[in-house]
Amino acid sequence: MRALLLSQVAEVELVYRSKVKASQRPLVKDSKDCHYIFRQLWDEGKINLVEEFKVLFLNRANRVVGFMEVSTGGLTGTVADPRIILAGAVKVLSCNIVLAHNHPSGNLLPSKADEELTSKIKEACSYLDIKVIDHLILSDESYFSFADEGLI
Repeated sequence: MRALLLSQVAEVELVYRSKVKASQRPLVKDSKDCHYIFRQLWDEGKINLVEEFKVLFLNRANRVVGFMEVSTGGLTGTVADPRIILAGAVKVLSCNIVLAHNHPSGNLLPSKADEELTSKIKEACSYLDIKVIDHLILSDESYFSFADEGLI
């Protein structure tokens, strides 16, 4: 058997650093809070141009510990890989997450693909005791909340 060199094995290190105290992090109580936070994070120049998918990571008290831009696509879609979302959630030890994407068309109704993706992410998160508390669809004028409509 050959000798294993320590330099041949990559170290995996989990690190989370925040310059924001826990008490100063935004608190999410409802879809209005989520919408307000996401609108601050969204590039206004892209909301009517291309579809983007973002995630808010929340702690157990529903305070935002971070966000991630998952993907940017074209006019009619973008790819949101549940593995990427879960990797981010696990890295920051998130207990709850909020999903969001925009519809450049301005149509706020979820497509069948939107509903299926939400279900897939929700199921994947359940294996790690992470709860998907909402999924917002944004336009430049308003938003649609899966939670408010009883779809989550």
